[in-house]
Amino acid sequence: MIHRYNTRWANWLKVTGLMVVLLISGCSASVDDHKYHRPELDLFSYFNGNVKAWGMLQDRSGKQTRRFSVDIIGTVQGNTLTLKEDFVFDDGEKQQRIWTIQRQSEGVYTGTAGDVVGDATGKVSGNALNWQYTLRVPVGETTYDIAFDDWMFLQDDVRMFNVARMSKWGVHVGTVTLFFEKSVN
Repeated sequence: MIHRYNTRWANWLKVTGLMVVLLISGCSASVDDHKYHRPELDLFSYFNGNVKAWGMLQDRSGKQTRRFSVDIIGTVQGNTLTLKEDFVFDDGEKQQRIWTIQRQSEGVYTGTAGDVVGDATGKVSGNALNWQYTLRVPVGETTYDIAFDDWMFLQDDVRMFNVARMSKWGVHVGTVTLFFEKSVN
């Protein structure tokens, strides 16, 4: 009798947990939720030229682990945007990433970079871009493939916010927050 009660309780917990997961996943944001937000983001126009960014990394508990600045030079040729990003971290480490971003159709993009696994995919709607990709991150003697759910929000013609949620095997491992400022020279 006690065993049957424990089994029913365990089954009830499993079903309830599954329902909670389905409800939470059904509530995720869509880039289309921003279609009426202005100013409208033109990704190629914003990143064509010089852009400066400042950011930080936080672990899953929200503790700041690193800060960095980025000098970005963007060039547009037809349906291709090339971004040369030079990072300088607070501990003096320097990294460079070069993105090649292709416009696939109105508001839809794919991108590649040396440390990105496969293709990044993105969609712009209104003032927002949702960019998803897997970044190969070196840690000590090994590397980890970290999934990024990256959101950019254009504030005005010069400033943009960026929040990227990082996960490994579907588990939240950290957040990257950036602030962009476009040179207006």
